[in-house]
Amino acid sequence: MTVKKPRVEVVDSLRGLAIFAIMLLHCIEHFNFYVFPDNATQPDWLNTLDTNVWDGLFFMFAGKGYAIFSLLFGFTFSLMMTKQRSLGKDFGYRFLWRLLLLVGFALINGAFFPGEVLLMYALVGLVLFFVRNLKLQALLVVGAILLSQPVEWFNYVYHLINPDYTINVIPSHTYWSKLKEAQLGDSFWETVKTNTLYGHKVALIWAVEVGRLVQTAGLFIVGYILGNTKRFYDTPENIKFWTKTLIISAIVFIPFYFLALNAKELFPSEAERLTLKRVVEMYRNLAFTFVLVSSFILLYKKTWFSKLVGGLKYPGRMSLTAYVMQSIVGGFIFYGYGLGIGPHVKHTVSLGIGIVLYALQFYFCKWWITKYGQGPLEKLWHKLTWIK
Repeated sequence: MTVKKPRVEVVDSLRGLAIFAIMLLHCIEHFNFYVFPDNATQPDWLNTLDTNVWDGLFFMFAGKGYAIFSLLFGFTFSLMMTKQRSLGKDFGYRFLWRLLLLVGFALINGAFFPGEVLLMYALVGLVLFFVRNLKLQALLVVGAILLSQPVEWFNYVYHLINPDYTINVIPSHTYWSKLKEAQLGDSFWETVKTNTLYGHKVALIWAVEVGRLVQTAGLFIVGYILGNTKRFYDTPENIKFWTKTLIISAIVFIPFYFLALNAKELFPSEAERLTLKRVVEMYRNLAFTFVLVSSFILLYKKTWFSKLVGGLKYPGRMSLTAYVMQSIVGGFIFYGYGLGIGPHVKHTVSLGIGIVLYALQFYFCKWWITKYGQGPLEKLWHKLTWIK
């Protein structure tokens, strides 16, 4: 008889936290619809509050929500690999099919939101196939190299050696203009068509530009390592591990935070802006991601905290469904084909909308998980993954 292992609740709740962070950020950005009312149409106190909301949310969650998702993507891969190995099977080739299915979900999601990450996950996820049989030490080396932002360092060093070297910048302005034009319009089908034609391109270009593409591969591998070493389980050894992680990541974060804060003065040249500035920002975000993750895991052991945030496990258990739901609902609320409120509200009001939307999504997810045990897209993905 096969005994089903209990879920690691803290992991589900971490996914729920990531979903919450992504919802709030996407709402204040109007789901990549960067059209806002003029400051002159608002009182000064509201403009000040808008600035604080924008800066505060970006400090807390920008580059961190997706990073948590990436870690847990690698963790989930570890669970699947471990289970299939125990049955004497190699999950790798089935995983490739699973990634192809993820492309399908990405195409659906991208029709509503031109900034989704599922296609990038499907493409970058290939790295897990190639490293799946490496030993721990080799995984650590590969993960560290990818997280070091090797492309930016190569460009910077090569520029020092050869000052005539021009760092390529992929033009994306035309794509953004087309997307905004469709979002301002009132045609649903025109928006879907434009999002499909240009949204994935601009999202991948942006991921390359800021160094997120390679960092995602590194985070996948780190998540895979954390899964293989069972670091998300509640043991005394893991408490020590996450405590050390919190201390080290906090110490690393502080200098990179101040370096990023003064990036314009420290990195005035274009070459430095396209390389060192990006490295500093990605290191800062990476360090703060581990501050968030380790703090969350350690606090989750406290009864008061687990009761306070334990409900996050419901959207966390159906994170794919929740993510796609956000794209559909968010587009309808902010884009021209739906309610079209994007050009009329700024960050504070948009934050309020995000909180309300997440609350509604939370109660829907809680009801669905309680009744069905698995999200609809998660169930479909699972069924299609193991189709004969």
